[in-house]
Amino acid sequence: MATALQLTGIGKSFDGFQALTDADFDARWGEVHALLGENGAGKSSLMNIAAGLYAPEAGRMWVDDNPVQLGGPRDAARHRIGMVHQHFKLVKPFTVAENILLGHPLASGEGSHRKRLGQLEAQIRAKAAELGFDIDPTQRVAHLSIAEQQRVEILKVLLAGARILILDEPTAVLTDAEAERLLSTVQALARSGAAVVLVTHKMADVKTYADRVTVMRGGRTVKTVDPKQVAVAELVQLTVGDSVAVPQRRRDGVAAGAPRLTVRGLRSAVAGGRPALDGVDLQLKAGEIYGLAGVGGNGQGELAAALMGLDDAVEGDITLQDVGDLKRLSNAQRRSLQFAAIPADRYGLALAGALTVAENFGIGQVHAGSYGSPWRLDTRKLEADAQAAVEQFDVQGVRSLGQKAALLSGGNAQKLVLAREFGRAPRIVLAHSPSRGLDVRAGAEVHARLLAARDAGAAVLLISEDLDEVLALADRVGVMTRGRIVAEFDQPADRQAVGQAMTDHG
Repeated sequence: MATALQLTGIGKSFDGFQALTDADFDARWGEVHALLGENGAGKSSLMNIAAGLYAPEAGRMWVDDNPVQLGGPRDAARHRIGMVHQHFKLVKPFTVAENILLGHPLASGEGSHRKRLGQLEAQIRAKAAELGFDIDPTQRVAHLSIAEQQRVEILKVLLAGARILILDEPTAVLTDAEAERLLSTVQALARSGAAVVLVTHKMADVKTYADRVTVMRGGRTVKTVDPKQVAVAELVQLTVGDSVAVPQRRRDGVAAGAPRLTVRGLRSAVAGGRPALDGVDLQLKAGEIYGLAGVGGNGQGELAAALMGLDDAVEGDITLQDVGDLKRLSNAQRRSLQFAAIPADRYGLALAGALTVAENFGIGQVHAGSYGSPWRLDTRKLEADAQAAVEQFDVQGVRSLGQKAALLSGGNAQKLVLAREFGRAPRIVLAHSPSRGLDVRAGAEVHARLLAARDAGAAVLLISEDLDEVLALADRVGVMTRGRIVAEFDQPADRQAVGQAMTDHG
């Protein structure tokens, strides 16, 4: 088969972080080529370059054996490349046809808007029938299910002329039946002569629907193989790395204490598609780090939000030892019970960038009255405590306590969050991706704080997409996929077994 798309030696960095290093990939006409890897492996970054969203800093690209240099997504569309992103780019108040018209050649055609929209509605019905999609072009997107919205995205790129179709984690939010139907459709599309790139982490999808699979890890291309000729165990090993012993920074022989936080049957409501939380059962014990592994988008963020009090729209039980129902407590009450919360979005949820370093440090205790009333703050005491915390937690780059928190680097911003959250010995620590985006030194300092909290008797929940981080810190390891915890492992856990659990249930 002739080559439809080829990328060689691709390099790309973001704010000093090297996302891609000498990455290679090619897709042929008539095939489904899977791009497999963990979150952060570089899959989406590489395909965003193929779709014209990012410009590579190194390497070359060919379409149909012709060298190309894309100036943006419109350029990619002219080369008949279309990408369906994991997070849909649809205008919810618009109809299906109005959304598709935005990127369609008819948008700048002749005739009235109504006439062009009518022509497009006819094209949508014809293409939907050809693909087996049940789509009403006059329906507003806001009223469609997740699966239906995804079909609209596919129709949008195909009707714009795409013959190289890139699907980024297309089955992440679909039910099994919806996923099977979608992948059968795109496989048929490839057999009709198109080239389909399936960006995924799911072994079952790769084994069933892909003609070839390229594995990426750490921003590099590891290997391209025929999925029918290799065992799942080999694909798992290529994806997560060799099953080598990871140094365990644990207290050998020290048993965990009593259950401190118990979660039973936690579910989130959702309009269409699968619920983000679909019956989570979890128990956090005193003096233990429970590491929750899994590929992003499987409910980890929603679980963290529910436990941190950021989302009350959940069903099920969250019970705190000696207190009872956690859901009835306000955030202020949770803080008074010595909860430490480290959300994944440190700038959006953990810090107020426009406030000062001192204000960000003290904000958690102002309502508790530690610094007087909110209208008459004891700024001297607040600044003294903030200065001591900055020194204790080695928050670099603080020229003065009146400096805006937004000016801190990622690592130092995270250290400021830790200084505030661990200012009083916590009983419960909820940490979601606490070292994401940090350099090795800053990440190690975050890890040291989590271990110290555990050793002081706290119950620690560590949610991370970095399997190395989970295996290095956790006393017990859980695996979360599709809104449920599907497996648990005592330490020392086998890396390949954990990786298998992450993919088996996808």
